Amino acid sequence: MHGMVPPDPGTNVSQPHYALVSVPRRSRKRFAASCVDIKETREEAIEGEDVKSKLYAAIVIGPSKSSEGQIIYYLSEWLGHFR
Repeated sequence: MHGMVPPDPGTNVSQPHYALVSVPRRSRKRFAASCVDIKETREEAIEGEDVKSKLYAAIVIGPSKSSEGQIIYYLSEWLGHFR
């Protein structure tokens, strides 16, 4: 994805994470850190998914800093009900 900092195996910057993402619609490919709740396991993310509350399980890459100075995460893959 344009602008994404690729994962660096030598550091903990911009690494893949299981997460719950709170978004009004799933068309976005990047999310503010305030919309992302990092989880330890894939199962924990999937179990926490609540479609009615617009809380979706995903694998995200980050954190990264946007050109506007915001901390963001990039979508790698949706999990759960909307794979």
